[in-house]
Amino acid sequence: MTPYEKLQNCLACVRKKTDFVPDVALILGSGLGALADEIETVATVDYHDIEGFPVSTVVGHKGRFVFGTFGDVKVVIMQGRVHFYEGYSREDILLPTRLMGLMGAKVLFLTNAAGGVNKDFRAGDFMLITDHIMSLFPNPLIGRNMDELGPRFPDMSQVYTKELQEKIIATAAKCNIPLQKGVYMQLTGPTFETPAEVRMVAALGGDAVGMSTACEAAAACHMGMKVCGISCITNQAAGISPTPLSHEEVFETANRVAPLFRQLVKESIIAIGEGLK
Repeated sequence: MTPYEKLQNCLACVRKKTDFVPDVALILGSGLGALADEIETVATVDYHDIEGFPVSTVVGHKGRFVFGTFGDVKVVIMQGRVHFYEGYSREDILLPTRLMGLMGAKVLFLTNAAGGVNKDFRAGDFMLITDHIMSLFPNPLIGRNMDELGPRFPDMSQVYTKELQEKIIATAAKCNIPLQKGVYMQLTGPTFETPAEVRMVAALGGDAVGMSTACEAAAACHMGMKVCGISCITNQAAGISPTPLSHEEVFETANRVAPLFRQLVKESIIAIGEGLK
């Protein structure tokens, strides 16, 4: 079975459960899964029920697609993502994003928990992703190109769509939610970065660092989807933070700011959806 045939087989498995066609695909990061509980749910599909689909192994990632609406906007939510550090191939990491694109989603809205590298950032801040750096992460599009989805050499000059960024900025202002802006850098994990690596990220122009997101954005851009993203800065990175880092700290901060995060993402999706009509 070719990678594209595998993707089509996954789509067929989903279609046996629901014929829902989303406008927006939303990937929820660590500690942020509760947003799926606020959607007007139409259907859910567990990853286990999709033949050949990679399954989340990280604590706090439920591992299912939730289909429904925010206002009049049709959304598919990936409640639990898969990561390179879990041992999956690059191809499998991209499969969920590509699958949601084939379901019909025109926009990919990415969220994550990230370490703050910019010294002006504090734990609990939200950062609009304006660009990313993925040079030290194995490029997810390496290998035979899936011509059915996009070109061999996709342009990445504007991965994060300007008009979507503007809608998120306007939504944050309307909701009176402070919003930082910056560049996200993806490394492989699962270790948190060393202080020397954090200095490297800063020297290269990164404002936040994490273990996901950029590869998914690249896959969506390859397919011609519009992309936007928000990082929840759950901690200051090593060398900036005076205390050792832990996954528990990530969840504690994400849970603390979750109500504001949910409001920002939900209202932003409704605003983005208005532009898709």
